[in-house]
Amino acid sequence: MHKLMTSLLLSALAMAALPASAEIVVIVSQKNPATRMFSEQASQFFLGKSNLFTPVDQPESSHIRAEFYQKIADKDPAQVKALWSKLVFTGKATPPKEYANSAEVKKAVAADPKAIGYIDKAAVDDTVKVILTLP
Repeated sequence: MHKLMTSLLLSALAMAALPASAEIVVIVSQKNPATRMFSEQASQFFLGKSNLFTPVDQPESSHIRAEFYQKIADKDPAQVKALWSKLVFTGKATPPKEYANSAEVKKAVAADPKAIGYIDKAAVDDTVKVILTLP
């Protein structure tokens, strides 16, 4: 019985140590007429396949960025970096501008009606509009 309790306690501690997955939302300025978007559409902007919106990115090393690209395009950070390197090298696109955190991304998106970004749902306020919530 003691071994079972110890095992359960260790399991609970291990689960608590795992990083919690934040709910990620795609945002645009309140001035943007868009009201909703599908994941496939959003991925077009963040992977350089469309320039209808101007994508705004989180820092390359951030957990939210890795999770975002995994959910929206099924790509890891190395795959996204390789894709953008190719687009930049061939002159087909310019990569999204990076901002330091969700607060900076939100500020940049709020100020530009053509901008599109992604942040933790908890950071949303009335300066931006959520057009997609990622599962």
